[in-house]
Amino acid sequence: MSYIGRFAPSPSGPLHFGSLIAALGSYFQAKSQRGQWLVRIEDLDPPREMPGASKLILETLEAYQLHWDGEVVYQSERHDLYQDQINTWLQSGQAYYCQCTRKQIKAAGGFYMATCRDLALTNHDQCSIRLRMNHPIYQFEDKRHHVLTIPTQLADEDFIIKRRDGLFAYNLAVVLDDIDQGITEVVRGADLIEPTGRQISLYKMLNQSPVSYLHLPLALDKNGQKLSKQNHAKAIDNRNPKPALLDAMSFLGFDINEEIRAAAIGEIIQWGVEKWHLSQLPESTEITPMFSNRSV
Repeated sequence: MSYIGRFAPSPSGPLHFGSLIAALGSYFQAKSQRGQWLVRIEDLDPPREMPGASKLILETLEAYQLHWDGEVVYQSERHDLYQDQINTWLQSGQAYYCQCTRKQIKAAGGFYMATCRDLALTNHDQCSIRLRMNHPIYQFEDKRHHVLTIPTQLADEDFIIKRRDGLFAYNLAVVLDDIDQGITEVVRGADLIEPTGRQISLYKMLNQSPVSYLHLPLALDKNGQKLSKQNHAKAIDNRNPKPALLDAMSFLGFDINEEIRAAAIGEIIQWGVEKWHLSQLPESTEITPMFSNRSV
């Protein structure tokens, strides 16, 4: 089977140093295997989106000469795919309506205890939709970190596939999209290790073979927080991409000599494709980069 990877950012803001690491890692892994690298905009949550962010993200990828294959896919155009699967599960009894609020679940200990599983709720207003967990995943194989473990209570939980506000849940959408696009491996940040268990369980429920997974180390700020849009990580520079590019590649374990540092962006990217190997990646899942403020 030919390799198909992807980069799937959410348009809640511009790309920052942490998202550049995810983009580069997924790109190098795909291209080093002569595979395809797809881009999918995960615009599932309109209230959290920043106007113009989708366009800005694509412009940033172009500035860093990370050229994608095929057409960009937008999750906002795929609602029918998600709803059709939910309807199938509701009809079979695999999914059910749940009236429990986050506050109630937190008060009960923080994990959902299948309170509504057998209630057969008919008043669907203000209800989420949950999936019966028939295939809990307690551990999985990661290409760099080997066997990773999922907390038992989290693995056993009937999780939400459609929210109370009518928005589709990330775990459902990402798996259905990866299956539909023929993705063979997912390369992304280590903040998504725990959701991986739920996503593998979805593959099992859909009678599909799960993809393989590679989780890259997270870049932390000086306070130990993950670099993210929620934590106000600054956008990487589209006009002068080389400093952030070199810093991100160093973060990913490349030993970059002065000749490569002086090269053009396209040459640096091609060198990265040729030199990429998984053993160069740090073993830790969280790292505070010791770079200048130009990148982080």
